[in-house]
Amino acid sequence: MQTFILVLDLVGTFAFALSGATLGVRRKLDIFGVLVLSFAAAVAGGMTRDVLIGATPVAAISDWRYPATTLVAGVVTFYWAPLIERLQYPVRMFDAMGLALFAVTGTEKALAHGIDPPMAAALGMLSGIGGGIARDVLMARVPLVLQAELYAVAALAGAAVVAGGAWLHLPAVVCTVGGALLCFGLRVMAMKYGWHLPVALQSNEPPPPEGPLR
Repeated sequence: MQTFILVLDLVGTFAFALSGATLGVRRKLDIFGVLVLSFAAAVAGGMTRDVLIGATPVAAISDWRYPATTLVAGVVTFYWAPLIERLQYPVRMFDAMGLALFAVTGTEKALAHGIDPPMAAALGMLSGIGGGIARDVLMARVPLVLQAELYAVAALAGAAVVAGGAWLHLPAVVCTVGGALLCFGLRVMAMKYGWHLPVALQSNEPPPPEGPLR
């Protein structure tokens, strides 16, 4: 099971790294900028989770396979960006893959460190959304998790399957695969059909001028 989770975690790292690197290429960053964005997108969520559960030094620093994976993804994207761009919505598709895999592996790691299932699911969600937030903030974009599309909810749903399975003592592999598929499916369907959470009603009147900060 540990090997299975490690493989999923590395695949998720590669997918998130591709999403960050692809966005960096689109913004015409140099190769250093692309690699930095690739690394940040791939490891930010996992590093935050590891710090919160006390798994230090964090895997992204202590295990050479994580930075190596982000480096490979960044270099591949930098030199073969035209091929990657032929995919439909490459940044969001890679992001959805990374979101799903990180949500379930983050939950499994939290459970392995003795975190109760509800909070383990929350940490799994954090693992999934952290990389996308870091990538979007570095590119001066509003993070996807703060917009109307289903994003954090999809990650939480996938993480909840893993946490619920652990609570019910169901087979871990089945719950992990099922949670990842649920998260990925929700994210893709949200992108395709425009599913979103409710947003506040907006007034047609112009907003009043803001006063001085107190």
